[in-house]
Amino acid sequence: MTAYLSHADCLLHEMGPDHPECPARLSAIEDALHKAGLYDLLHHHEAPLATEEQLKRAHDADYVEALIAAAPRSGHVYLDGDTSMNPHSLQAALRAAGALVRAVDLVMSGRESTAFCNVRPPGHHAERRQAMGFCLFNNVAVGATHALHHHRLDRVAIVDFDVHHGNGTEDIFDMEPRVMLCSSFQYPFYPGKAGPSVDGHRINVPLPAGTSGREYRHAVSAAWFPQLERFQPELILISAGFDAHHDDPLASLNLLEQDYDWITREIMTIAGRHAQGRVVSTLEGGYALRALGRSAAAHVRALMKL
Repeated sequence: MTAYLSHADCLLHEMGPDHPECPARLSAIEDALHKAGLYDLLHHHEAPLATEEQLKRAHDADYVEALIAAAPRSGHVYLDGDTSMNPHSLQAALRAAGALVRAVDLVMSGRESTAFCNVRPPGHHAERRQAMGFCLFNNVAVGATHALHHHRLDRVAIVDFDVHHGNGTEDIFDMEPRVMLCSSFQYPFYPGKAGPSVDGHRINVPLPAGTSGREYRHAVSAAWFPQLERFQPELILISAGFDAHHDDPLASLNLLEQDYDWITREIMTIAGRHAQGRVVSTLEGGYALRALGRSAAAHVRALMKL
């Protein structure tokens, strides 16, 4: 079965009335899941709060402590030009990271086969020592380090199909051979920090503006799948950004819902061969609300093997 993790706290984080990373993103996904007849078929779990110990496996202790101390009692505190905290942001960020910990536990225990975390703020731009790009804690990295530490896994793969490169995830796992990161992204584009690919460890697929779904499928099939097959991951985590969609206002790739269905099913096939089917996905980007909802519903349907 497929777990669905979220929490009302994630709706309280906001960075201004016109900010694209808004609470309505979670509601758009939930509405689309209802419309698709999927919502009631999922196993629902509340996202717990991540502990400082769990956060400090992915982030420097000084950074975690400073971010906790920076949480405002009123107004906003700006961490960079795009990223701020309101009085509810810390709680939301702890829930978002905690969702990954809980989801990893659920699939590793065999209680669930797959999981989708409908949480915010997103995480893949948060580096070991720096918040940026709408991200506070690196949620997928917290989940991966929990899998390595608590479940004693030797091979964890992270697949990131957000339109922006997952620089934070790359930064955190740059020297960790137990984690393979496969990332596709528009290039040149924000944040402009992608390192070169390294066989068996970091597989970056930069894509020019205007890339079609057909071209995307060809590129990631050639670059990712042979590497993932050789790596034989025991768990696959997904940074599921849907901002490579044709309708998204913040980027210029041309993926559609069927492309997200395709990549999810391909990941599921690899997980079935090597990871006992264990896949945990978490929301990253996606800012055209209707396209986001439809794309996430296609992704979740594929996670459910429907």
